[in-house]
Amino acid sequence: MNTLKIIQFSTCILLFFAISSCQSDDSEAVINLENTEKLSDIIANRTVETGAVIACAASDANNSDIVNVYYYLEEGASNVQFFETNTANVDKNDYTNYRRLAITSTPLFEGYIEQFTRSFGEDQWVIVTYELNDEIKLSNPIRTKNISKPTVWTNEITINQETSKMPLFSWEHNTNGDNAIYFQIVSTVDNGLLSGTYTNENKFQYYDTSNVVLNISEENPIDLTINNSYKFTLMDVSADNWVNTVIQDIFVAQ
Repeated sequence: MNTLKIIQFSTCILLFFAISSCQSDDSEAVINLENTEKLSDIIANRTVETGAVIACAASDANNSDIVNVYYYLEEGASNVQFFETNTANVDKNDYTNYRRLAITSTPLFEGYIEQFTRSFGEDQWVIVTYELNDEIKLSNPIRTKNISKPTVWTNEITINQETSKMPLFSWEHNTNGDNAIYFQIVSTVDNGLLSGTYTNENKFQYYDTSNVVLNISEENPIDLTINNSYKFTLMDVSADNWVNTVIQDIFVAQ
């Protein structure tokens, strides 16, 4: 039987990664970046790989002053650092513009994803780094846009469950402009990660990787259980790694 379900808005589950929108003590701190280390100094005379840390950022669902910076931590990585500029009106590729900010990250989805949370009063540039195999790995610059283009949060997703235990998720393409790639997470309702994938297309089928361009999860995740509830999360990511749209909702496997 062909089951086509258009998910309707439900405020009780408008939570991304089950994170509270409350600010942390770190995000409330008054920070003078001029007194902290420059990224250019830290990477001097070191082996560096740019674009090696998968990362993006989104404004909070309930408070656009708050930005969550998400990144994928490779096994064995250490010494994670967070760097930011004082303004967006600088050369994003000039590492002298980035200063280290001493804040800690929080593991999500059983540690597959990590998150920094920070209050931003204006648009800025952010870079996440860590060390692995005697190299310093850098993310591409992330343009925070919580002031100029806050992340849109919704749960308008179409789920086709014609193939049992292999739901096909689809969504409107580039609804808020500037799309570069889509990131999908299928998880248990309590955020146990089942799959984490990237596609260029505005669709993903669990678990068909024919259109997947990057996979951060196990290649063969567990089968869905019929009548069990699961969570689907979608991030529409721009070329400068800002999340334009977050789609998230609960579905029942058929």
